[in-house]
Amino acid sequence: MAVSRIKAVFPGGSQNVWNVVTSLKDYEWRSDLDRIDIVDETKFIEYTKNGYATVFNVTAFEPCRRWEFDMENGNMRGHWTGIFKEADGQTEIDFTEEVTAKKFFLKPFVKIFLKKQQEIYVSDLKRAIERRM
Repeated sequence: MAVSRIKAVFPGGSQNVWNVVTSLKDYEWRSDLDRIDIVDETKFIEYTKNGYATVFNVTAFEPCRRWEFDMENGNMRGHWTGIFKEADGQTEIDFTEEVTAKKFFLKPFVKIFLKKQQEIYVSDLKRAIERRM
């Protein structure tokens, strides 16, 4: 299993950051996504620009504090945890992904891939937050 963690701090309260991150209808800020299909209140499917689908099952939802889900596609399965903390007019995010590659030849590359994806996500999120201020 590969584990990757990223932290970042954004201006403003946690409600704004929480709303951007957890909205499954307003995802145009994500440079890696084509669309999100909402199955029900605890299950959704993200499609990359290349049409690759990943299924997400929400396991924890504590508004402005914690969002967790299990995720799976043809190449991996894993768990994502997002922690949100507000202090001094800023919001810190702490996102951790734990992923197991399903294909043996992918195992050496999983951690590098996760780190890159997290960096892209946080960069996209920063732009989205700045636009909403």
